[in-house]
Amino acid sequence: MYQVLYRKYRPKVFSDVYGQDHVTSTLRNEIENSRISHAYLFTGSRGTGKTTCAKILAKAVNCENPHNGEPCNECETCRGLDSGAIYDVVEIDAASNNGVDNIRDLREEAKYTPSRCKYRVFIIDEVHMLSTGAFNALLKTLEEPPEHVLFILATTEVQKLPATILSRCQRFDFKRIQPETMAERLSEVSELEGITLDSDAAVLIARIADGALRDGLSILDQCAGRNKHITSALVSEVAGLAGKEAMYKISDCIASHDTNEAINVVSSLYENSFDMERLCVEMINHYRNFLIVKTVRKSREIVICTDDEYEAMKLGAQKYTLEGIIYALDMFQDTLVRIKGGSTARTEIEMTVVKLCEPKMNENITALLERISVLERAVKNGIQVNIPTAEEPKAAENKEAQKKEEPYYVEEPSEVQPPEKEEKEEEAPPVPQPQPEAVPQPEEAKSEPEKTQVNVPFKQWGEFIDELKRLDITLFGILNDARAFERGDVFIIDSPNPTIKDFIQKNHSARTIKQALYNITGKKYQLRLSKRKTDEETSRDPLAGLMSKAQGIVDINLK
Repeated sequence: MYQVLYRKYRPKVFSDVYGQDHVTSTLRNEIENSRISHAYLFTGSRGTGKTTCAKILAKAVNCENPHNGEPCNECETCRGLDSGAIYDVVEIDAASNNGVDNIRDLREEAKYTPSRCKYRVFIIDEVHMLSTGAFNALLKTLEEPPEHVLFILATTEVQKLPATILSRCQRFDFKRIQPETMAERLSEVSELEGITLDSDAAVLIARIADGALRDGLSILDQCAGRNKHITSALVSEVAGLAGKEAMYKISDCIASHDTNEAINVVSSLYENSFDMERLCVEMINHYRNFLIVKTVRKSREIVICTDDEYEAMKLGAQKYTLEGIIYALDMFQDTLVRIKGGSTARTEIEMTVVKLCEPKMNENITALLERISVLERAVKNGIQVNIPTAEEPKAAENKEAQKKEEPYYVEEPSEVQPPEKEEKEEEAPPVPQPQPEAVPQPEEAKSEPEKTQVNVPFKQWGEFIDELKRLDITLFGILNDARAFERGDVFIIDSPNPTIKDFIQKNHSARTIKQALYNITGKKYQLRLSKRKTDEETSRDPLAGLMSKAQGIVDINLK
């Protein structure tokens, strides 16, 4: 008969147990130094190795030739316990033997000495299922058992145990197995079974298993039944998950308030038999990753994913405010509760997506805070929203096209003429005999741009340089000793670093700077470099030379 993977590869010694070194090392030392307790309590979530360690401990205390606290698995006692031929180790399921009479029978059985082993070991699994009377009946025996008796209690809900039981046991807490550790174990098992397991598929299985190695091996077993080459797409299909692309589509639609497209994505998933409750759980995990990326500096160490997926997470998180992410998390958490309560899963998901795409429809505190956060950010950065009239759309389209054609960085001369002046001079007809007294109107037209086109020091330079450090540490080093000005929607960088031009003219660097500016100000800037005056030009103006020594750079002068 075929044996499932989690039973076939169940550890037989402590060194084979993954992710629980804090437990196994202590147990080995106690056995090696003959400091064995009379009662142990193993707690932790499902699939973390509690029952496995209990069985290994039962063998180790009875082994005829233990080595460094490990059972040899070769002596007659170890083989008999593995095969079930020796009955001195008793495993009891407290879920089905939870009455007072069952515990009384156990107490009577504990009086008898072991037949072939040193200890009689009673492993009580899911001990929290015992009734109050059964706990009371167990207390005295658990506190002072016969010398040949050892109790090992295992539970997933330690908070349900009475304090009188906890105080009589040596407690060990089993941790959830880390995804990278589980992925390593899955790869080893796959290699032994002749299965090709992609690295991203192993990470996905580990994420779905949620710290339970038994669940991870079960998913691997199920995927191997479909195909010997296991990919992340196959894992998503077998586990009934919505693909990563679908989750990013939904979150992007919510960020852009595109209700129509978001509902279409949900409908497509439903038609392809994706479980709506599972979709809700995946969206919670999705926004949780956004939350970690948004708030934790070393988020790469916390979020378990591939490098490409991590970059996608960072881009997705930038489209939200922190309040917006928390609002979406709250909405999906409430939706999951309603689905588990019996509500129609598809309808609940669609209602949640609509509310997230249309925040004004929801009047709870979290939604209002998210909307206020957006308004505060706009007010802080002085953003004005201009709604084009019916006569302006064509001009707006031409302006947008002109922005797309414009290079990221153009070297700014030290003497800059306003663009309005140049247009006036090109449109003016040639005059054979120029007379300055006859052209007062162009002078007035020239003075107006001079008043508006003024370089203003960029007041948020500190915030900008911190954001740039987070996005690109190299650019941060290049621009750290620079300063900046703004003129309308033009961002002018003035730096003494001679390598600044080579770095800035790279498209990737330009996009990074624009992204940092947008994250801080919410505005889209055109980028310029300030051209520094030469020594010869500086020497012509003694005052400019003194200012250069005082400030370290020459100010940009617009005329």
